[in-house]
Amino acid sequence: MLVVIAILVFAVVALGAFAVFSLVDERSARARVLRDRLSSVEQAEQRKPSEELALLRDEMLSEIPALDNLLRRSERVSALQTLLNQADIKARAGNYLLICAGSSLALAALIFFWTRGRDPVFAWAGLLAGFFIPYAYASYKRSKRFEAFEELFPEAVDTLARSVRAGHAFTTALEMISNEISEPVGGEFRKLYEEQKFGLPVRDALMNLAERLPIVDVKFFVTAVMIQRETGGNLAEILDNLSYVIRERFKIHRQVRVYTAQGRLTMGLLMGMPPLIVVFMLFTNPSFIRPLFDDPIGHTLLVLGITLQTIGYFVIRKIIRIQV
Repeated sequence: MLVVIAILVFAVVALGAFAVFSLVDERSARARVLRDRLSSVEQAEQRKPSEELALLRDEMLSEIPALDNLLRRSERVSALQTLLNQADIKARAGNYLLICAGSSLALAALIFFWTRGRDPVFAWAGLLAGFFIPYAYASYKRSKRFEAFEELFPEAVDTLARSVRAGHAFTTALEMISNEISEPVGGEFRKLYEEQKFGLPVRDALMNLAERLPIVDVKFFVTAVMIQRETGGNLAEILDNLSYVIRERFKIHRQVRVYTAQGRLTMGLLMGMPPLIVVFMLFTNPSFIRPLFDDPIGHTLLVLGITLQTIGYFVIRKIIRIQV
């Protein structure tokens, strides 16, 4: 308990000092932002018409200037912000890291008090697992959003082809897609339309779309449109062929999921049965399962079992994941 109290006191003092430093640094950061904006306005008046324009976007990783400067030095935090944007989670990376830390401490405290402090190893395991739970949630939302995008993307390509065939400009067709197609396709094409509307070249706006959505179908679309804009050709016919290829690829992907359904069910059963059996035995026959948590040999068996479970998960996952 003395160690826990010392850690809590250290954490409170460190957070207090960081808060005071952040309040002092925030005023200077606001003045620095104001100076940067004024200098950008002065440079805009002196800019030649032939120079390219760049969009200024809010890419702060935290609203606290000191924490933002600290987080920008890490590439993993920038990757986390990209993950949050792709998952459509309206949060900055710094705030999300605080959520991860809070989840980690809450789970560790729950396990510590539930076991009455008899085995701190489980509390440390809960501390590590709680930190990655919000990250796993963001990854899950990202994968589901990408799946929804892949389902609606052929419809967006067909709409674009019909608009171009009817005589509309490419940029006008992008606006029509953003208004007619539901999320997440409509939102992504709205960003594409607004970027080129505010002066960004169409090529750069398409590249930003491919960066926001690292999906094979989007890369096909961006490559086809950029090649057509550089070399010419019938854009409507190209988009029709691309829509056909995407639909056929999606059909094959669904067939693969059917063929691998047994493997996915097996993976779910093998991963879910051991913890369910342990929880069931804790409530029905605690004296039978308690040595697994109280005896040192039981701790070794737990670590060995979790390790083998993890290895088996990745092996089965590699078998059932077939790239189409």
